[in-house]
Amino acid sequence: MKVTREQAVADVADALFLDAEDVDHELDLEEQGLDSVRLMQLVDRWRDSGAKGIDFIALAEDRRLSRWLKILDDIQT
Repeated sequence: MKVTREQAVADVADALFLDAEDVDHELDLEEQGLDSVRLMQLVDRWRDSGAKGIDFIALAEDRRLSRWLKILDDIQT
């Protein structure tokens, strides 16, 4: 299994209680309402979905969705 870009965006939107098209890919997700608890839930969800190499610290260092999608692409190739 693999976490697709579409699934990752949908998961982040769900965590933020937003529609996928309303998530700003370049704005810090913390500024959009994502806290560390929800970030850890996303990490767990993505690991369970096949992104075994996903790392909380890597995501926490740069909380832009565009960066997260790049990380997911890199670890799943």
